Amino acid sequence: MAQYLLARPVRLSLDTAAARSGLHPELIRRFVALSLVDGTTDPSGRVWLAPSAVATLARIQRLRAGLSLNYAAIGLVLDLLDRIDVLEAQVRSHRRWT
Repeated sequence: MAQYLLARPVRLSLDTAAARSGLHPELIRRFVALSLVDGTTDPSGRVWLAPSAVATLARIQRLRAGLSLNYAAIGLVLDLLDRIDVLEAQVRSHRRWT
């Protein structure tokens, strides 16, 4: 089924995300390549990120600096934290109706 956008999606350029996170753009590009951060590439090769990527970049920085995790371990931890968020949301929604 075709999807039609009524408005342009909100997204950040690589340079804007770098300025907001304090990271070098090439490091963010590496994170996108490693699938630590979701990013899209337009036909001209520019990388675009969701606004929520800034929080993910901060989380990656904390895991790397605080726990000295390598990037593979950071990917695993990020996946587990996302799963925990989903499960906690399910528990909260279940409690409301009991």
